[in-house]
Amino acid sequence: MPPVLSFGQIAGLHGAQDALDLKSSVALVIDQDTSEVLFKKNETAILPIASLTKLMTGVIISGARLSMDELITVTQDDVDTEKHSSSRLQVGTTLTRGELMHLALMSSENRAAHALGRTYPGGLPTFVNLMNAKATMLGMRDTRYVEPTGLSSRNQSSAQDLATLVNAAYGDPILREFTTSPGYQIAVGSRTLQYKNTNSLLKNPEWDIGLQKTGYISEAGQCLVMQAKIAGRKLIMVFLDSAGKLSRVGDAERVRRWVEAQPVDIPKERISASFKQISG
Repeated sequence: MPPVLSFGQIAGLHGAQDALDLKSSVALVIDQDTSEVLFKKNETAILPIASLTKLMTGVIISGARLSMDELITVTQDDVDTEKHSSSRLQVGTTLTRGELMHLALMSSENRAAHALGRTYPGGLPTFVNLMNAKATMLGMRDTRYVEPTGLSSRNQSSAQDLATLVNAAYGDPILREFTTSPGYQIAVGSRTLQYKNTNSLLKNPEWDIGLQKTGYISEAGQCLVMQAKIAGRKLIMVFLDSAGKLSRVGDAERVRRWVEAQPVDIPKERISASFKQISG
């Protein structure tokens, strides 16, 4: 079978050239404190966002202040019938809401994310409506959710909107903790399951990452959003529709080196003070 093209490839977005030679067809880098756009590439293109969806799932669950100790059982309804992806959470597995949220955000566990939406008060339709309502409230005009995992290519957004979501999610300590923890283990019956973070950059000491989420389905390509501190600046980075699993990480590294190579801006007050000292 021929490989499934991503929406970005079909739209011809990969033909766009950029100064950093990124492998992602969509990219956006913003200074979180000043909202200054440092780099952009096809930032208004609306594409499938895969498991970046789970960041909004986490925003809704955390914001609802539901008990994180409540037990939730994975059912047949949580099994992926769209992409037939695998999961280590077998039907009948019972975990706390907090454990499921941790696995969904850190390891992109699809059954965990679906179970969180399914068991939300009012059920899955209510949960998805809340996801879309929150997007509207945040001003994410290019965004639409149809389910909480990202397995559906109908979950779509733009880099501009995703930067807005990252900024909002960063304000939540639980989301910061769960998305950046390098590993997590859960007890399932007599077994202990070890999970690790889907973002290899978290193991790199050169990175100071405050929040992150990866994503992949064939229609979306490889995706990555992050809040990270680089050269003393808090930056929000969005990479969508990257061709290979390593290339989204490579793009993040290119941006980091580029930012670190920029001349440091000296505030005008400091320039004038220095001038007075010299002239005095």
